[in-house]
Amino acid sequence: MLKQQRVTYILSELQKRYPNPPIPLDHSDTYTLLVAVLLSAQCTDERVNQITPALWQLADNCFDMAKQDVDEIRAIIRPCGLSPQKSKAIKKLSEILVEEHNGEVPNDMEALERLPGVGHKTASVVMSQAFGEPSFAVDTHIHRLAQRWGLTNGKNVTQTEKDLKRLFPRESWNHLHLQIIYYGREHCSARGCDGTVCPICTTCYPNRKNPKVTKKA
Repeated sequence: MLKQQRVTYILSELQKRYPNPPIPLDHSDTYTLLVAVLLSAQCTDERVNQITPALWQLADNCFDMAKQDVDEIRAIIRPCGLSPQKSKAIKKLSEILVEEHNGEVPNDMEALERLPGVGHKTASVVMSQAFGEPSFAVDTHIHRLAQRWGLTNGKNVTQTEKDLKRLFPRESWNHLHLQIIYYGREHCSARGCDGTVCPICTTCYPNRKNPKVTKKA
């Protein structure tokens, strides 16, 4: 398959499998989505969903969270990993939202990225899933699949994001981010497929005999 043929096939296949992919992180509004995505760094969505009910019971809005003690936040989120940094970030970003944004999560990429603990990927998820703005959040898992599918030679998620945005229609980005995540979990995981097992890998590269070695992000 030529690259554009792979793009067309992948779009079609993912749309058939996941026509309306749900956001995997439990949340009730933009603020709780922002915090949940922050917690998901180097942590599974399943673990985050197990932890956040207790966190929301403590505080489910920036006004209340800003008043909480960092140690109390940390005690709840410890199973997510990186709890010292994440707890400080959650409290500080809550204070900033109260003081500078009238308690609202800003609908602006640069403003989001200025918040403590909020990197480009987290901001991209919030922009796409909370505000519906076309954005393609690329994590290490999407980076790996994009290499297996011959969509990028990028050595990092930044280059892979640029390549995927160039290849796929802008209107597909928000759904596609989630579709690739779900497909990767079910069919093309780090251990479940090495580029020679799953339906998309074998269709795009039917003659591939050896595992696809991917460049780590």
